[in-house]
Amino acid sequence: MVQGIQGVQENQGIQGKQGRQENHQVRDSREIQLSVQQLSKRYRTGEGVTSISLDVHKGELVTLLGPSGCGKTTVLRSIGGFLEPDSGDILIEGESVLKSPPEKRPTSMVFQGYNLWPHMTVFDNLAFGLKIRKVKKADIRKQVTDVLKLVRLPDAENKFPGQLSGGQQQRIALARSLLLKPAVLLLDEPFSALDAKLRHEMREELREIQAETGLTMVFVTHDQEEALSISDRIVVMNHGNIEQIASPQEIYDHPNTLYVAQFIGKMNFLKGVVSEGQVMVGKLRFPNSKSLSGGVWLAIRPEDVMMSSHGQEGLPGIVKQIMVLGHYAEVSIQLPEYGVIRAFQPRDAVKELNSGDQVYISFKKVIAYPEV
Repeated sequence: MVQGIQGVQENQGIQGKQGRQENHQVRDSREIQLSVQQLSKRYRTGEGVTSISLDVHKGELVTLLGPSGCGKTTVLRSIGGFLEPDSGDILIEGESVLKSPPEKRPTSMVFQGYNLWPHMTVFDNLAFGLKIRKVKKADIRKQVTDVLKLVRLPDAENKFPGQLSGGQQQRIALARSLLLKPAVLLLDEPFSALDAKLRHEMREELREIQAETGLTMVFVTHDQEEALSISDRIVVMNHGNIEQIASPQEIYDHPNTLYVAQFIGKMNFLKGVVSEGQVMVGKLRFPNSKSLSGGVWLAIRPEDVMMSSHGQEGLPGIVKQIMVLGHYAEVSIQLPEYGVIRAFQPRDAVKELNSGDQVYISFKKVIAYPEV
């Protein structure tokens, strides 16, 4: 039997964080740095958020994840003071900030655009906020030098923004926010304009900076891979409501709702039925742990799909396509009654496999949801 492969692309970013997740209970015992309480903000279009509540602990990186229009940026901008909520409260370090304008809040925001002054050098761009705060010249010099080392651009202080790449400009924008020493750093899809390789590098650097500084961060993205790779916890949002708040591993392995299952990582969906107290799809039977009844949707990760060239107990299928993707292969299989499903398989295990071959499919793990 050809076994499904573990630890593929969507799961790779999660695995490096297992140490952080093991310490999650420790983090939860720390003080709450940011508390969003029953926050509501609705626009005339009907979009916005309703009764959003979220606590972020000191030193935690929490990501608001969801498609455009789900409300994640509304929450972020409300925290930063750029939007006035219809109702609810926002507490930072135990004090309400609702009546404070953005510049008076202990927050700093990194936007999608870099917002650097093109006529100023990097040093002057970074020093500007410190000068307004009347920081001494010697201290400004030291703080700017230190933060440029932190974002790995120690020699950039005399350059102008136009002389920097997009990735370098985003580092400077991040450095500018770090200099303000915010209680909560807010990041609004800061890497969306960068290419895939740069985005990956910037995620790693952000995590390292966060580990070094112990900063509390709230990060907004629509990119689920980005959320899985950098977050301590993910808040999955849908139409202005929270669907699930959990660690990346928990959300990947145990999505609470069909929406989360559809949104996070690659997933196969098959229609099944509850019969004799078990969830069934074809001849395959699985425990009915949620005590569902009637028709159900079964969600199966591609790495949990097992293939065999024999084994009449499985679902019969025909191999449609085999794509070798580095250390694993993605195999598309046509199941006559259920459509196409995808399986992640070890690369060496598909050497003898060809399009048109008959295979039998079974699953290591399924998640059942009530049929909507």
